Amino acid sequence: MLKLKTKTEFLKVYNRGDKHFGYYQLIYILKNNLKENRLGVVASKKTGNAVCRNKLKRLFRENFRQNNENLNQGYDIIFIAKRNAGDVFKTISLSMIEKDSIKIFKRARLLK
Repeated sequence: MLKLKTKTEFLKVYNRGDKHFGYYQLIYILKNNLKENRLGVVASKKTGNAVCRNKLKRLFRENFRQNNENLNQGYDIIFIAKRNAGDVFKTISLSMIEKDSIKIFKRARLLK
């Protein structure tokens, strides 16, 4: 799994990418010139404390890992945790995140 690492990579996706809203997350998607998808995950301090942010980031990464083979390749994708996810982080599960992101990927026509 390739990751977005630098600030310039993130800013490029923010400025040029398409924004899609879900209940627990906001996803930016931008076509890149690679043969694989690259992932970026963001959880701000508004989302919750460090335990909450780390759990949400782990869930987003695992969700991407499981669904990456079903997605069209060649995109930069950034998951941003919303405050709703932080409010229910003790009871949130991977399946809840997965349902939300699959709805977004269908809307964005990113699923194969």
